[in-house]
Amino acid sequence: MNKRKILNDPVYGFITIPSELLFDLVEHPYFQRLRRIRQLGMADLVYPGALHTRFHHALGAMHLMGQALKSLQEKGHLIWEPECEAAQIAILLHDIGHGPFSHVLENTLLSGVPHEQLSLLFMKDMNRAMNGRLDMAIQMFQGTYPRHFFHQLVSSQLDMDRMDYLNRDCFYTGVAEGTIGANRIIKMLDIHKDELVVEEKGLLSIENFLNARRLMYWQVYLHKTSLCAEAMLTQIIRRARDLSEAGADLYASSDLGFFLRNRSALDDFKKDADLLQTFARLDDYDIWSALKAWARYPDPVLSTLCQGLLNRHLFKIQFLDSPPSSELLEVLHRQLAAQGVPQDLISYFLVEGQTTNSAYVTGEDQIKVKMKNNTIVDIVEASELPTIQALSKIVRKYYVCWAKTVSLPA
Repeated sequence: MNKRKILNDPVYGFITIPSELLFDLVEHPYFQRLRRIRQLGMADLVYPGALHTRFHHALGAMHLMGQALKSLQEKGHLIWEPECEAAQIAILLHDIGHGPFSHVLENTLLSGVPHEQLSLLFMKDMNRAMNGRLDMAIQMFQGTYPRHFFHQLVSSQLDMDRMDYLNRDCFYTGVAEGTIGANRIIKMLDIHKDELVVEEKGLLSIENFLNARRLMYWQVYLHKTSLCAEAMLTQIIRRARDLSEAGADLYASSDLGFFLRNRSALDDFKKDADLLQTFARLDDYDIWSALKAWARYPDPVLSTLCQGLLNRHLFKIQFLDSPPSSELLEVLHRQLAAQGVPQDLISYFLVEGQTTNSAYVTGEDQIKVKMKNNTIVDIVEASELPTIQALSKIVRKYYVCWAKTVSLPA
């Protein structure tokens, strides 16, 4: 069987699955599940074209990894073929731990279980079935492989993950301002003492990359309408869980029902192999089918929230420079109470939150630039633009979401 397949990707054109092992991983049920998980959660309520999946993204990141390794080899760096394959495996599987709607429900269905840790558990499970053939890829993913630049290509402030999601997300949303010169950046990558660096002549491309990332966060990932939809979905799951724990017989797939009735921590996944299999059967379709059924459920809170989300009757939102004042919250409480929402249910229709955006974080994980005199400096020091220094500052915004009109059935 020919396992060196060529795929037509809308972003990069024809891309190749370069080895039989990578093909087998793409065919694995854990990876195929990513076809059923949206890359951008609820962003299609703002950008109708944002319907691409984690499956698309993982294949694109694998393709960029292959391009980056080829470029580094052409510059004379010795990278063995098993290392190339392992690096592509690590980036291909970096997102298999995502749950439904990607980041939206990461801290709702599960508590304190980062998707990176679940990705690692999935990789280890696949590795056992494949007799240790993923050992090197797992080391690169964890950052324990001796040649550190491999981990940086998988997870850093200039990794193939970010390269692809910025390219792909601006393509599917139509936000052209987020476009980056990924091919040029890849060509400008180099290695210095087993650390990933960028040649000085690629400085402008990196500056554009950081600016594009900042713009995409405010315009797409943290868009106010997306935040409202995510807040509603979070409250829906919260209400469904409260009802399930109280003994209500809610429609749900058996796997979703399990996580509504049980609160699972990371240690539970490590101890119970069946728990990981239960999570592996969850995807966006479990949530959508539940939302459609819950929209007709007798509980007025659950049905009202589900109907609002399904029909795009979303919460309102107000951004603030500081946490919402008690006076503002009291006004919103009175508005909701005047619409017939009981005091003990107002928290489902009034949500406080905060967002942060920092295009570049200074510290240990730096983007290092190799200057023409062969000195290595941080991007902030290398750049002549004062905006790069500004991009390293964390911008924090607070917000409050609320249901402007609520009509709870009696």
